[in-house]
Amino acid sequence: MPSDERQQSWQQRYLQSPAERPVACRVLSENTFLLPGQGKALDLACGRGGNALLLARMGLQTEAWDYASAAVETLESMAMEEGLSLEASLRDVANDPPPPDSFDVITVSYFLERKIVPDLVRALRAGGLIFYETWLRESVDDSGPRNPDFRLGPNELLTLFSRLQVISYCEHGLQGDLSLGVRNVASLIARC
Repeated sequence: MPSDERQQSWQQRYLQSPAERPVACRVLSENTFLLPGQGKALDLACGRGGNALLLARMGLQTEAWDYASAAVETLESMAMEEGLSLEASLRDVANDPPPPDSFDVITVSYFLERKIVPDLVRALRAGGLIFYETWLRESVDDSGPRNPDFRLGPNELLTLFSRLQVISYCEHGLQGDLSLGVRNVASLIARC
């Protein structure tokens, strides 16, 4: 699907779905103790902005980027209601990734654009953290995208971010009791 068709699809999805309060992804919400006490954060391809809201609530100067204006506008409104330091922007992150040495924290959840991974690594400041969580090809149900290009292969997230120091990694795949554990996704926390 061409980029503008995908953009329209996401725009319609946000316009037509109920406006629930967004929540942060698991890898971020369960590991807030790793966040710095101050600094600049980015929620890349933020969607409804659950990660961005959590980062701003933790006191980080937060930017949130997405290419669906409906998502960005809703997030801006929620941030203003709470009086948070959060700037939501309309941005095609696949074609306009973050500049080098610009963020202390970057979060990415349920978005996969392999070509910008080197840009994400360069965008982290020294000691900066990335929190990444997205779909695996090995899954126990059909949640997530159908297109395998938007899903990770085994250990692929580790390979993509091999230049960084891994702090935490989780990929249970199809191992063991499938009714337990974190399934369908891989998650990574790594430091520059």
